[in-house]
Amino acid sequence: MGELSPFHETFGYYAQGVSVSTAVLPEGWRERIIIVETPNTAPGRGHCLDPHDCVVSKLVAGRTKDFAFADALVHERPVDPEILRDRIETLETHPMIVQRLRSWITMHLPAS
Repeated sequence: MGELSPFHETFGYYAQGVSVSTAVLPEGWRERIIIVETPNTAPGRGHCLDPHDCVVSKLVAGRTKDFAFADALVHERPVDPEILRDRIETLETHPMIVQRLRSWITMHLPAS
């Protein structure tokens, strides 16, 4: 299902698995996992991050493509910047990374 795989070529999108030891995730992410399980996925099932948790993790990674991904989800509104702000505050990572994420969130909050 990875990038440039036959699945990607057939359906126009791909998925990448990430180890929980690699990703930096907000507190409580395990309780928000979304299970994807249908007759079409049998015998397997997917364990997917809550969209907000996924975006926080992408913002921590901080690659250009991660910021573009986060921008798109905030713009299209399946992700709420207020929830991202709350989740960022639960991260166990370097304070400079948290500050970078706070700045990004501030730019994406609606004007009051």
